Amino acid sequence: MTIADPEFAAAQAREARRAKLFTRINSADKWLTVLGLGWVTPILRAAAGDNPQAQAKEIWRLLGTPVLAILAFLVLWGTLAPQVQTSLGAVPGPAAVWEEAVNLHEDAEAKAAKKAQFEERLDARNEKLIAAGQADKVKNIEYTGAPSYYQQIWTSIKTVFFGFLLATVVAVPLGIMAGLSPYANAALNPIIQIFKPVSPLAWLPIVTMVVSATYTTSDGWFDKAFLTSAITVTLCSLWPTLINTALGVASIDKDLINVSKVLKMNTYTKITKLVLPSALPLIFTGLRLSLGVGWMVLIAAEMLAQNPGLGKFVWDEFQNGSSSSLARIMVAVFTIGIIGFALDRLMYAIQAAFTFSNNR
Repeated sequence: MTIADPEFAAAQAREARRAKLFTRINSADKWLTVLGLGWVTPILRAAAGDNPQAQAKEIWRLLGTPVLAILAFLVLWGTLAPQVQTSLGAVPGPAAVWEEAVNLHEDAEAKAAKKAQFEERLDARNEKLIAAGQADKVKNIEYTGAPSYYQQIWTSIKTVFFGFLLATVVAVPLGIMAGLSPYANAALNPIIQIFKPVSPLAWLPIVTMVVSATYTTSDGWFDKAFLTSAITVTLCSLWPTLINTALGVASIDKDLINVSKVLKMNTYTKITKLVLPSALPLIFTGLRLSLGVGWMVLIAAEMLAQNPGLGKFVWDEFQNGSSSSLARIMVAVFTIGIIGFALDRLMYAIQAAFTFSNNR
């Protein structure tokens, strides 16, 4: 044993810890990228001592450049907006839009407080009736106040996911059929080509009439406006999933198909054990496209169907014509864009969890 041995051992221990740290950072990088936080990785690597100069360039590329572009956009917007005059006044700049966003938040808090007070008074009334032996007079009265901005956002999210799930249930089985059978593909192809380009504005009147004729109950699980919007989303968003599923299934290695024949797999086993795992990357690509299409379609559908979501909020503000309406509409535009980005990241996170695809 020499005197340098303890120092050498300590250096080896430090290198082992450093290597372990970098392994963890590399493992986290996948999920950070999925969440749109890829710029965090070079910061962590630089903090761990991995070539700070190279990591600084990555930080600038992934974080500095986008932030600079956003700042340039805000400056350009703030400069040009006052020069554009509309019937409601000048186009609001970033400060005015932010002010309305704060106002909408405060209004949502006030409406939530009113609803809570109403429910407290109703509970107190019902408790008094029960204590007085008049339980038959107890009523569960629905709160009828105007929905807050956050409630309208939540309504839109529920609507798009309901329509998206319906589209998935229809599109994936049809896509599997079209991918496995050339006859099914030949039968579905003209239908896809005809209906895929149809605008939601064309589907909406048909869906409205069908829902009104078939959904006649007034106390069902869903409101008619909700169903109209959701089904319109379904009809417009199922095509990307159907096409990508069919393409993914049709692209499966023929050797795998031959193996399934040799093993005499039944149809269910063949689909669940062979077809779906092989086609998942393209299926998820279709699902991401479908969800994006559905979110865009939803806003137009809610405007016309008067479903109390973001689309109706935009339409009501347009009809209102107050001095703050344009700024509120722009708040809704940014909200729609941010939620659309979040939905895409959510689908990509699910895709990354279930597939080995590196597509983004």
